[in-house]
Order: sequence, then structure tokens, then C-alpha cells
Amino acid sequence: MRLNNIALALVVSGAAVASTANAARETIQIAGSSTVLPFSSIVAEEFGNTFPQYKAPVVGSGGSSAGLKQFCSGVGDNTIDIANSSRKIKDTEIAACKKAGVNKVLEIKIGYDGIVFASNANKAAYKLRPQHVFAALAAELPSNGKLVPNPYTRWNQIDSSLPNEPITLVIPASNHGTREVFQEKMVEAGCESYDYFKKLDKDAQKKACSTFRKDGKVIEIAGDYTETLARLKTSPSAVGVFGLGFYDQNRDKLRVASVNNVSPSEQTVLNGTYPVSRPLYFYVKGEHLKSIKGLPEFTEYFLSKKVSGKGSKLDKAGLISMSDAERAKVLAAFKAGQGVK
Repeated sequence: MRLNNIALALVVSGAAVASTANAARETIQIAGSSTVLPFSSIVAEEFGNTFPQYKAPVVGSGGSSAGLKQFCSGVGDNTIDIANSSRKIKDTEIAACKKAGVNKVLEIKIGYDGIVFASNANKAAYKLRPQHVFAALAAELPSNGKLVPNPYTRWNQIDSSLPNEPITLVIPASNHGTREVFQEKMVEAGCESYDYFKKLDKDAQKKACSTFRKDGKVIEIAGDYTETLARLKTSPSAVGVFGLGFYDQNRDKLRVASVNNVSPSEQTVLNGTYPVSRPLYFYVKGEHLKSIKGLPEFTEYFLSKKVSGKGSKLDKAGLISMSDAERAKVLAAFKAGQGVK
């Protein structure tokens, strides 16, 4: 009988240890998009100040794809709670989430952003089109019915209306959601302006449209926009790819290009006339809503008018705010637990 009591005590003790190990984590963990990073950081700080019972979330960067990969790695204290993303989650990522036991992926749209092309403020303005950008960065281009190594070294060789400046494009690396939108709306659109590429089969066309030159004229940045900005300081003739919000914070240093004769602005992004724009998101791990302290409250706080609506800190920081009606719809879907399919 005494032995059974000891065994029972050990079981209870073990249960207590397990219970402590599975106790709610005190700090929300966030990673992902460098575009969403500054907005998420502002809200994290404000949340910590507004709700002293919760610790301010820890916000990391790394890019949309890297953040979603971490997010989909599993459930538990050693996995992140929120993935910031400047694009929608892919079907392949949802499948990876489910395989790892993350079945409740809640999509939170936070607003809109444009992708801009900016150069040194002291340089001439660029009036770009997708075909200009593709011609500047493609590894090979058609000539007399066959592909040849990209012959262009200066922008005005591509189009005489462009500045007489050496080609240097500083673009986000493949870990960034910005890169995927840039690829789709500028690079692929430019590639398809050539009849040669249109005639290729799908796989060959995809390869041709995504193979960039390796002669130093295209620089891929894995870090955030501050690293891109630093490159423009050391290469005064370079053109860098940024989020509109980041450009807005650095107008004194940068000159923005038009795309298809439309200049990027809040108005042109919202009305759809600026061709390189996208919604911004973060994804919440539904399995963590009860175990991670403050996670539901943080999400709802982010979606409040005071925080992300018109006239809010995020609005002033460069986020293009959703309408009150759209924000209310996103909030209602979150409260109802509507996950992505």
C-alpha cells in the first residue's frame, strides 16, 4: 500500500512538472516580413504600454517565406505564434502547416502597401515600365531569334527616355514576400512583353523569366530595407526596391520612380492605378490562442481603429489603412475563428 502511494506521488509529481513545462508562455513571438516589421514593432510596443499585464511581443524579421516556414514548423512553446507576411500564404505552406499539426491558421489583413523603385534623391527621375526592369536584370535577352547574354550596361540603352546611368538594381532576395510580388507584377510582366518568351512552353518561360544576370548589376538583399538603403549610399547610381511605407520615411534621401506613368501614393495604391501594390498580412496560430498570454488581445488591438485605422500611428508610419468596414470584417472573421482553407 505504501509503495502504491509512493508511485501515485511520483505520478502526481510528474504531472506537475509536465504542467509547468506546458504553462502559458509570457511573451508573444513574431517573425517574418521586413515590410510588416516596422508596423508590427510599433504595435508591440504600444500593446505592452497599454496592457501592463502582458509583456510586449518580441518581433523578428527574416522575410515572409522564412517567417511562414518557422510558423508552420509545429505547435508549442518552441514555435512562433505569429508570422508577418507581405503576401498571402501559399497552398504549399498551408500543407506544411497541417503536416506539422498547425491546423488553425488565422489570416489577418492589416492594410496595403506599394512596391516602389527609388534612387538617390540627387539623381534624375526614372519613368519605368515592366519591360524596362526585365531588360535591365534578365540574364539573357532575344536577339535575331535567339538568346544572347544581356547586352545592356546603362538604362538609356534600354530606352532613350531613361537616365544615362549605369544599371545597378538592388532587389529583395527570394526570402522576401516583396520579391514575389516584384517578380509577378514587374519581372514576369516585362518578360511577357517579348514574343520570344511568349512562345516558350510554361516551364521554359518560367525559367527564362526568373534567371537574372550575375555580372554584379543585380544585387539581391536578404536583409531588410535598411540594408538596401545602405547599398544605395555606397552605389549612388543604383535603383532599389522598397515598400512604399519605408520610402515615405526616407523621402529626404530617395527619389521615387513612376511605373507605367503612375506615381506610387496612398491614393494610387488604394484605387488600383499603381500596378505594383499588395495587401499586407500576419498569420496567427490558432492552437496558441489559449496558451500564449495576450495573443487574442494583441490581434484585436492591432485591428482597432486607434492602432491601424486612418490617422493612427501605423497610418502615419506609412501603412495604407483599410476602410473601417473592411477592418471590421477582418476582426469579425478572427473572432469567429475562421481559418484559411
